[in-house]
Amino acid sequence: MIRFAFLLIFSLAAVLLSATAFGPVITFPMLAGVVGSVLAIILLIRTKLRKQANWVVIDGSNVLYWNNEKPDLDSVRIVIDELISEGLEPVIWFDANIGYLVAGRYLDPAKLSKALRFPARRIWVAPKGTPADPLLITDAQKLNARIVSNDRYRDWEQQFPNISQKDVFVRGKIKDNRVEFR
Repeated sequence: MIRFAFLLIFSLAAVLLSATAFGPVITFPMLAGVVGSVLAIILLIRTKLRKQANWVVIDGSNVLYWNNEKPDLDSVRIVIDELISEGLEPVIWFDANIGYLVAGRYLDPAKLSKALRFPARRIWVAPKGTPADPLLITDAQKLNARIVSNDRYRDWEQQFPNISQKDVFVRGKIKDNRVEFR
């Protein structure tokens, strides 16, 4: 939004400088300034009208087991689809071993993106030796988002006191290829 305000200021300055230097004659700097001003105003209005994203953070390593307690990326895909249909914007976190659980090798966000048919920019894999839990809790706090997981994160309550609140979590399971949130 600040970029658009600078564009507007710069464009109006170009119009004023052109009008001062050449009078009311249409010059390239004046034309560029007018076009830039109109564009900046449109972008500012569009930004103001755009609704805020309603984020939700998925504990992919937990949701992976929601269907018959076997690791399956289809479980994560089903949950993603359901959350999107409810108007939510998912971000997914996995432990580093996700690839070994589902494919027998390391999978980075790009490879998980293909398997999940979901943008890689919203998929995170914790670094080897680092649990994803504190990373996804921190991410959820930054995004003011709920966490989709059946994990209670008791090991992290002291570091993150807010996770003891019931409304932080969306719990669930998959039954007959449908998500049942609790």
